Amino acid sequence: MKAWRRLRRRVLTPDASQTAVDVRGFHVKNEESREVLETVGGSFLGGFAIAAEAARPADAEKPLETTPDRYRGFAYEGAAMAFAIRDALPGRSDYVRQFLAGCGDEHIYMAYVGVGWALARLPQLLWKRLHAPDPLLRWLVLDGYGFHQAYFKTTRYVHQCYREPSFPWPADSSTTYAVRAIDQGIGRASWFVAGTDPRRLADLFSAFPRHRYPDLWAGAGLAAAYAGGASAEELRWLRNASGPYHADLAQGAAFAAGARTRAGLVVPHNELAARELCDMSVEAAAKVTDDARIDLPPDADVPAYEVWRQRTKHHFRLARESKAEKA
Repeated sequence: MKAWRRLRRRVLTPDASQTAVDVRGFHVKNEESREVLETVGGSFLGGFAIAAEAARPADAEKPLETTPDRYRGFAYEGAAMAFAIRDALPGRSDYVRQFLAGCGDEHIYMAYVGVGWALARLPQLLWKRLHAPDPLLRWLVLDGYGFHQAYFKTTRYVHQCYREPSFPWPADSSTTYAVRAIDQGIGRASWFVAGTDPRRLADLFSAFPRHRYPDLWAGAGLAAAYAGGASAEELRWLRNASGPYHADLAQGAAFAAGARTRAGLVVPHNELAARELCDMSVEAAAKVTDDARIDLPPDADVPAYEVWRQRTKHHFRLARESKAEKA
């Protein structure tokens, strides 16, 4: 059985070279940012490989926990992708359900994003086997799908600004919100495509239609705050460059703060980003998102997830207006 699990790991795990900045053709700001982005990719693939080999999700916890705090969330994201793919393979399995019920619970946001990577790699007829039961968080699956497409199909989704005309997932939803959730993932991946260079990011976004800006800037805020790679000066430039979309940028950064806080993985660059993009600590930014989640309405034409985002965004818009009035 151990030999079979090792074989499964080798067969399923993508080649590590696919996360190299040069292979992807991403901008290289400096060697430090290159190292950050490639370590993110390596941590993701490491988590994927662990889950591909594990006999059951509980067996993945100890090796996943050896990943350094800064990159551990990405390892859990990769593990969720692997478990989702295994769920889609022939036979009966519920690996993602077990993962989320156990060690994956603290990393639930990243896990749902990881399921989105599996969505991008699996044929549509197998999508029904993906486990994403939370009606609020399942939109993160599409964020993960958007990230995957922008990361691996960069010319089409980023440089050519392609947008899905519609999207057939979730199957039980009649809303058109799916393409917006995908845009949030494209915005997040654009931080990687830009090599964590705010100026390059702003140039990339300038080619997109304006109605897509709020979701793109929110995705970028999440990536800048969660993955990092920018100095305080660069983050201030990013905040100023976002202009009327500052509240969207801050909303994304606050969601990153919430994900880091829930997982107990707050590191210095998270505090730096929260201070520069949200004008508060990681703990305070996470609380904004927690408060905004209270008494959310059921899904309608506007999903509860978007109401959650808008409430968070509204908080930062009001805070900025109040600060401007006092200045």
